[in-house]
Amino acid sequence: MVRIGEYNSLKVKKALAFGLILEDGEEGILLPKRFVPRGAGPGDTLKVFLYHDGEDRMIATTQEPLGILGDIVKLRVVNVTPLGAFMDWGLMKDLFVPKSKQLTGMRLGGDYLVKIYLDEQTGRLAATEKIEPFLSNEDLTVKEKEPVELLVYRRTDIGYLVIINQRHTGVLHFNEIYQDISVGDRFPGFIKKITPAEATPSGETQIDVAAGKSGYERVEDAAEKVLRLLKENKGRLPYHDKSSPEDIYSFFGMSKKTFKMTTGLLYKERKINITDQGIELLPGSGS
Repeated sequence: MVRIGEYNSLKVKKALAFGLILEDGEEGILLPKRFVPRGAGPGDTLKVFLYHDGEDRMIATTQEPLGILGDIVKLRVVNVTPLGAFMDWGLMKDLFVPKSKQLTGMRLGGDYLVKIYLDEQTGRLAATEKIEPFLSNEDLTVKEKEPVELLVYRRTDIGYLVIINQRHTGVLHFNEIYQDISVGDRFPGFIKKITPAEATPSGETQIDVAAGKSGYERVEDAAEKVLRLLKENKGRLPYHDKSSPEDIYSFFGMSKKTFKMTTGLLYKERKINITDQGIELLPGSGS
């Protein structure tokens, strides 16, 4: 059974002048000639994405869209009509956002976070800007310290509201941010703290997150980076406990807290020495 809006592995049924016909258990699905991989023919199995073309026919493509069914992604509006807006999602046919699925009206050239869904009435893929009904912290699928994917949703007074694994919402506090971020940015993170609903003023489960990796796994990665940078700079760097957080982040790409944990670990392992002038690589230290 084929799945619209997703990647499918389908066998080539036959070749025609205008493309390949892929097996779907019925009449077959066309993969237009322009998207046929070189040398592909009957009997081969191809990975394709399925959607509807401008004439409402199911069609296959080897192009990769910016998002598939169920994804929340940031896309750009390329056309606006009285019925809705069209967004570029990397395919020949643009993705439609009905006017009823917009929050305040989309403008041409604007970038918006949307969720890709399957319209039950038409059976076609569409997008909605009304994301929050699809997000919930009631039945959690994550736990503290677990690595997750974060998507920046909107700025708040205490930090950024983020979407966790396309399912939950969490807060990335300002003191956990060490680089410029904006709505629509996607990066790895981890669950820092989960506060159950009964312990919050709002009566809803709250999740605090942080970017990068958790605990000693983060330190291990940072240690490799510090050692590499030392070796690239003749074994000495002018950074220490009294260096500003901004200077440390600018050079190392890590928070001052992580830097102190990392250099402390390397010092205990006798790989570096810490002086008033900075840090220096000790002879024979590992890579």
